[in-house]
Amino acid sequence: MKLFKSLLVAPATLGLLAPLPGFSSELDFQAISNYSDAEYEEINSNSFDYSSTESILLSGGEGLVESDFSDSFSSTTSASFSAEAILGGASTEIVGVSEAVSFDYQYQIGLTSSFTGEDSLDVTIDVGGPTGTAANNSTSANFFGMDTTNDALVVDGITYTFPVGGATMLVGDSTDASALYTGACAYSGFGDYIADCGTGNSIGIGTAGATVAASYAFDGGFSLAGGITSPNAEILGEGGVDGYGIEAAYTADDYGVSIAFSDVELSSYTGINAFYSFDFATISAGYESEDIDAGGDASAFFLGLSKEVGPGTAELGYLSTDMLAFDGMAGETGYAYEASYAYPVNDALTITPGLSIVDIDAGETTIAAIKASFSF
Repeated sequence: MKLFKSLLVAPATLGLLAPLPGFSSELDFQAISNYSDAEYEEINSNSFDYSSTESILLSGGEGLVESDFSDSFSSTTSASFSAEAILGGASTEIVGVSEAVSFDYQYQIGLTSSFTGEDSLDVTIDVGGPTGTAANNSTSANFFGMDTTNDALVVDGITYTFPVGGATMLVGDSTDASALYTGACAYSGFGDYIADCGTGNSIGIGTAGATVAASYAFDGGFSLAGGITSPNAEILGEGGVDGYGIEAAYTADDYGVSIAFSDVELSSYTGINAFYSFDFATISAGYESEDIDAGGDASAFFLGLSKEVGPGTAELGYLSTDMLAFDGMAGETGYAYEASYAYPVNDALTITPGLSIVDIDAGETTIAAIKASFSF
């Protein structure tokens, strides 16, 4: 084995020494002892320039010039990443709702490419913890609407946005029909139950599958938008659970208002949300009504306050609804209250402790959690 190693090392050694000044092909070893300090310096600076493009293997890659990889990636493609970890638990009077303290997480990758400078191809990839039915997931995972992908990478949506005249068009898969809506909700929300200022079925109409949407922004802050979404196995507008909606909005520096209508097969929704920024805080409000084809109506009302306190933002929110929104609800009015404080530790990390109370006829549930949100 020693002989075999010597046979391998010897040619490599000869190859390194051959370029040295004063060395012949017969390797004049005596010559090296006669080099002056200046000649040694010349050897070090010229013969062993590890950062040169002629010594790529020796340099470990530092010698590679920019042109060597210039075609590997598009200069118009960018990536963004976010991660969210939640440590939370619940205290509840409702039978079947877990009170266990749990740790839940989700991770998201966003890839954006542009080909003309005015268009955008966007892909969203999600990773989440163990999956199961809503009853099997942790109470915190359900409350915060966490991604549960069983630790697998899942394409959550892919869209292509492009201009048509003065309008903006969007086509995509697994994308909300309201993707181009402006909205007028300044409240970010602690949990997923209080989302879109209580107008999550109209101004925040969700996903069915294949989606086409459009929007147009007028001068002066006015905008119009609409979208239609349908299961991937169906043609848009034919069969399956289709959903479509339209929105009109006006936004200014200190206030805004948005009105929308949507129809999702057996129910239609009308919603309005608005915000106003006072000197002391920002107030957000929302109202949504549901018209059920089979009979009976439902509604939701939201009110929220956002205020900068120290380096972070404190929020208080209230929601009343008789739509099916909480575990155990059925044809009744439920109430949700929440308080949270978002503290930006640095540009990439925000820590948000919060408390939420959900009160329905079946009992009261209190959820306490700390959320860590990374963005980079």
